[in-house]
Amino acid sequence: MNLVVDSGNTRIKIGLFQNRELIRKESFLNLTALKDFMFSTPVDHVLVSAVNHDSAEILSWSNSTGKKISLTARLPLPIQIAYQTPHTLGVDRLAAVCGAQDLFPNANSLIIDAGTCINYELLDAHNVYQGGAISPGISMRLEAMHTFTARLPLVNAKKDIGLIGNSTETCLQSGVMNGVWEEVKGIINQYQVLYPQLNVILCGGDYTFFENRLKPSIFVTPELVLIGLNRILRYHVEL
Repeated sequence: MNLVVDSGNTRIKIGLFQNRELIRKESFLNLTALKDFMFSTPVDHVLVSAVNHDSAEILSWSNSTGKKISLTARLPLPIQIAYQTPHTLGVDRLAAVCGAQDLFPNANSLIIDAGTCINYELLDAHNVYQGGAISPGISMRLEAMHTFTARLPLVNAKKDIGLIGNSTETCLQSGVMNGVWEEVKGIINQYQVLYPQLNVILCGGDYTFFENRLKPSIFVTPELVLIGLNRILRYHVEL
């Protein structure tokens, strides 16, 4: 049994895998809940990806007698990296790309991770990570308009919003939501020109805002990062 921990900017998620099969997933509000879970859950191997927490401390909570691995940009991976500054890569980006490689080996894949930021990642058919782009996420765009203006309110994201707003609230929602939808569609189209045979994989906490607008041209895989973390862990167990 493999345990992978994804301690991100806004949430802590875990996945329990039997080989490649995700058999259980959980989300925790804080590290105390995660610690209790890890103390009480026997596993063979564990990998931790932590953005804002100490991965070594989290690993110490596991009772695993096998591999205990902390994901960093310098960790050997089942993909090659053509990124010019690999030491600056976020571990969540690496995990998502490795998840795509596990689902679609030897294929061109564009990963769109819609979270705090919208990350675009390209893995080519030679299993080489080429890079991509980082764009502000939905909440960040809404918060920026409120923060950097004197009178604009902070509004919530909305899935079903018309093109023409008829109030300040709906104008803000229309601008952000329609803008981000067109951005994502436009970027997909540009990648498809470069790579006609392209898998487009959508994940991240805000994926529900995009899935109905982009279907049927995409694969919606909410647990792509967990799948990728398990792919990395399996790679090291098999070494």
